[in-house]
Amino acid sequence: MEKIAFIFPGQASQFPGMGKELYEQNGEARELFDRADALLGYALSETMFRGSEEDLRQTRITQPSVFLHSVINALVNGRSLTPAGVAGHSLGEFSALVAAGCLCFEDGLKLVNLRAHAMQDACEQNPGTMAAVLGLDDEKIELLCRQIEDEVVLAANFNCPGQVVISGSLQGIALAEKALLDAGAKRLIPISVGGAFHSPLMEPARKQLEDAIRSTPFQNAVCPVYQNVDAEASVDAATIRQKLIAQLTSPVLWSQTMQNMIRDGFKRFVEIGGNGTVLSGFLKRIDKNIPVNAIVR
Repeated sequence: MEKIAFIFPGQASQFPGMGKELYEQNGEARELFDRADALLGYALSETMFRGSEEDLRQTRITQPSVFLHSVINALVNGRSLTPAGVAGHSLGEFSALVAAGCLCFEDGLKLVNLRAHAMQDACEQNPGTMAAVLGLDDEKIELLCRQIEDEVVLAANFNCPGQVVISGSLQGIALAEKALLDAGAKRLIPISVGGAFHSPLMEPARKQLEDAIRSTPFQNAVCPVYQNVDAEASVDAATIRQKLIAQLTSPVLWSQTMQNMIRDGFKRFVEIGGNGTVLSGFLKRIDKNIPVNAIVR
């Protein structure tokens, strides 16, 4: 039997109108959106369906929006498929954990909502930014970032060959940009996020999220979950919990995750949620022979 993987996108995959068609055409989806609005205490669905790009770019809105869009698509439109494994990029790891039965829908949403607010607070306490580096080897990027002293800057997202996202303080990113371009990087593209995600500048948010994760019930996963911090599969609830706590200040090993899933025999990937192009694009650059399609409504 063909091994299918569900993969879930993170921040920057949002778009205006996300989930509107699903809400209008499917009663089960409508019930889940309404339940989420009630749990959050405000009509997030209204912002998802009718908000502008700028509205959806706020971290406190973006993260629960992408989570809801992904999870509801998986529960409603992904039901005809049975994944043999799951993975999620950064925020998407929470969607993957719900799809794998490790977290229930409500607990996943509560954690994501807390994560979003904690990260926005951390961004205000410790201003920073992120940028995609194109056309330079991973090892060279890591080395040059380590050589920058007195500022925070590091390789934070290993997305695919030829694209690594760096994260750090505003001055750290500026210093890294010059060093990376001088070393032969084709260009650096600013990432439209609120701060230095997956860097030590997120430590205040990590501490806040850790308490919530430790008090949230986790179940053993029904299929392997390949997690960001080490790109390896886990099914044990305690192991998954510990890796999730470390995720917020650790690099996202996405390219390594996809390579490990291919190594482990996955033959087809399905990107669920978001605009349906981000992770599919990465995977085509990692291995163009692996089929990938998207479930997006």
